[in-house]
Amino acid sequence: MNIRRPRLPRTRAGRRRLVQAVMAGCVLALLPVTWLYVSTADRLRTTADAPRTEVAVVFGAGLWDGEPSPYLAHRLDAAAKLYRAGRIEVVLVTGDNSREDYDEPDAMRAYLKKHGVPDTRIVSDYAGFDTWDSCVRAKKIFGVNRAVLISQGFHIRRAVALCEAAGVDSYGVGVDAKHDVTWYYGGTREILAAGKAALDAVFEPDPHFLGPKEPGVERALAAG
Repeated sequence: MNIRRPRLPRTRAGRRRLVQAVMAGCVLALLPVTWLYVSTADRLRTTADAPRTEVAVVFGAGLWDGEPSPYLAHRLDAAAKLYRAGRIEVVLVTGDNSREDYDEPDAMRAYLKKHGVPDTRIVSDYAGFDTWDSCVRAKKIFGVNRAVLISQGFHIRRAVALCEAAGVDSYGVGVDAKHDVTWYYGGTREILAAGKAALDAVFEPDPHFLGPKEPGVERALAAG
């Protein structure tokens, strides 16, 4: 099979237009990333200076043999640390439970209990299929108006921007992570995910599953 190689424009004007088109494409591709950085510039904290907030939201990050992956464990460690320090009162764990043999929220709950967070202080969202869904459900289903969000550094800006767009006054804690293959993959993926995030923020689509309101957060706060 003969594959014709693309030809560059022969004229100087044609080459100039090609360069301009490539530059314009690059700018458009980077606009969503720029939006994430600008819109969250004053919203990032650490576990040491996170504001005192009733609720922390921990996003799922995969399971290994039914247990939280190392990346997810780091997020949960940060939540437990904030709870022990008295900076939060309730942890909303949000993740994927789309099939019977995969249950992120229950694995997250079990991990937090082992690390000193009482069961009555943990609320599970079983339909947090992606970041936008988790943010919308935190607001509309669980009644969260203000929260500290916990994730890895490469993801936390997108989480804060989307939860802000969903109506949750949000601060982000980006936990440390080893710069391994997974970290680089996550960072690269975020460039692409920023585009979807921008569309979600503009068009505000309904999550995959909304359902009735859940009183879990309200009950957990009242239990204290």
